[in-house]
Amino acid sequence: MSTVLNVLLPIFGLILVGYICRRTNRLGPTAASEMNRFVVWLGLPALLFSLTAKADWAQIWQPGFLLAFTGGMLAVFLVTLAYRWKTTGSLVDASIDGLSAGYANTGYIGIPLCVLVLGEDGMAPALIASLLVVCVLFGLAVVCIEVGLQSKKGLGGAIVQVVTALLKNPLVVAPLLGAAWAFGGVQMPAALDEFLRLLGAATVPCALVSLGLFLAQRQSGPSEGAWPLVALKLVLQPLVTWFIAFVLLDLPPFWAHAALLLSALPTGTGPFMLAEYYQRQAALVSRAILFSTLGSLLTLSLILLAISP
Repeated sequence: MSTVLNVLLPIFGLILVGYICRRTNRLGPTAASEMNRFVVWLGLPALLFSLTAKADWAQIWQPGFLLAFTGGMLAVFLVTLAYRWKTTGSLVDASIDGLSAGYANTGYIGIPLCVLVLGEDGMAPALIASLLVVCVLFGLAVVCIEVGLQSKKGLGGAIVQVVTALLKNPLVVAPLLGAAWAFGGVQMPAALDEFLRLLGAATVPCALVSLGLFLAQRQSGPSEGAWPLVALKLVLQPLVTWFIAFVLLDLPPFWAHAALLLSALPTGTGPFMLAEYYQRQAALVSRAILFSTLGSLLTLSLILLAISP
């Protein structure tokens, strides 16, 4: 429990700072939106480019781990997407809800937690999971959102609009450029590397402070559906991942434990960023992030007890 608390308490601290700053009017009513714009247009693209540009693709190729973690993540996303699309009729809102149910906080919680629990070798699965979450799941959600936004313009026009919108989206373009850089084999200049590191390092704290600012404001949208999303994230996703890793594939203990631990992480701030970016109701998303982070104190502790020797 102390290991989990040591990782989670700084997260709540940053959310609390944003909450207090808004409540005391140290930061104005537009601060959450403007800070989120910084994250979407500068901080997160820099982080995505840097991660993919410097990734060791040979090390990343761990088929069993990739299948177990991605299988659990996509299963929860697609189930939530289908159900919410059917009940709400909005592919855009359903995509954001699906992201809320499947988007693990691998960066800020997963990396330090894996290193604490699995040792320095735990950095590898945490980085792989981070790439899968931000490049595969996040990218898929963006594609679904753009399809939903352009779906009324006819098939031909919609395809053109979707492709155009994706090519203008920094969260899609950045990892693609980073992957191209990596495959080009060019050494990244030290100045560019430091520039990207500084911008990328601001992503998580700014996103969490922005979330706190948003939570301090009066919420206008519905938020009663948060707990089902939390249950999908903290219960269903680890169960699916456990079944794939331990039963179907019988992975080596290190990779199986890493997949299970990373799948059980609470929801990250990615869905909130997208909700704000596309100007959708973010009350449900923000509460799903907050409640899942609180609930993970229990679920992560139980998993740590189960996988400890």
